[in-house]
Amino acid sequence: MQHLTALELADWLADEARPSPFLLDVREPWEFETCRIAGSTLIPMHTIPARIDDLDEDAAIVCICHHGARSLQVAAFLERHGFGKVSNLTGGVHAWAVQVDHAMPKY
Repeated sequence: MQHLTALELADWLADEARPSPFLLDVREPWEFETCRIAGSTLIPMHTIPARIDDLDEDAAIVCICHHGARSLQVAAFLERHGFGKVSNLTGGVHAWAVQVDHAMPKY
């Protein structure tokens, strides 16, 4: 598993020569409605086991949550189930709001 900082993810998303990752937001719906990284897809953590077949195991996936703990657990779960290109956003959307998108609401 890779660990990405908010700035590293921002650089990746801005790099047109590099395919964008699948941004997997594992927070709850109310959190996703409060703030989110553009282009992310909400699949709450507790639904991941039932929805694992909805994910492409060959895709680069960046797991995202509020501070990085839930997404770390999901990233480890995905790796145990054969996903080989999984990253965790260290610091989660909070780090994104502080380091990248200063207009993003914090909670």
